[in-house]
Amino acid sequence: MTQKDITFVADFLTEHFNEAPELYNRKGKYFNVERVGQYLKDEDDDLVSPPNTEGNQWFHFLNNSTHLKESPLLFPYYPEKSLHFVKRQMEEVIDQCLQKPADVIGKSVHQAFCMSLYKTSQSEDSTPQLFKLPFLWNNKTSNVHYVLFTILESSFSKIHILRRHTDTSRSISNGIVAVEFGNFLNNSIHESSDSRCYSCLDAHFYDDETVTVVLKESVEQEGKERVLAQLPLS
Repeated sequence: MTQKDITFVADFLTEHFNEAPELYNRKGKYFNVERVGQYLKDEDDDLVSPPNTEGNQWFHFLNNSTHLKESPLLFPYYPEKSLHFVKRQMEEVIDQCLQKPADVIGKSVHQAFCMSLYKTSQSEDSTPQLFKLPFLWNNKTSNVHYVLFTILESSFSKIHILRRHTDTSRSISNGIVAVEFGNFLNNSIHESSDSRCYSCLDAHFYDDETVTVVLKESVEQEGKERVLAQLPLS
């Protein structure tokens, strides 16, 4: 070790491990612990060496503001406690805040209808992901809710659009339609159906009347075409 190293260690010991007579009546060691580690202990005991808040601009600002000092929105400060204690206190407050909305929302949600989209085998193998690209759109003008999705097992070149009225009391039938792209971009009816087959990469509603889809050529070759298509919902 160099003399500089020894001096550094000596300074550290001098600063943090001096005897502290004011702590003699407390449990534990009679010297200050390292000031960072005390915040990380998972204990409810007070800090051995609490921070000095004198000159802290935030505390000065709070103490001079009547509204902020009494505001229930500010989380209380515990200068004598570790971060673990503060974390537990905050978690309890957050749990209380979320419990009431969870109860109210949970009691208000009910199943409007059930529609079978596909069936999977009952094998012990993990079920593959068949439902892809779910995108929701709410048409506030006509009070209709749409869901865009693809089912991988049925066809890569097909997207499904599910329609549901937002007013569950109205007896309007649910609608589901599948749009298949396939080889719709072929130049002529004589062109091979396998030569220009497209699958859907992504699909979103552009507005209340238009659906935007991103298509790619399914043929395994370099330079695959990408197509951005705007489809009228009608």
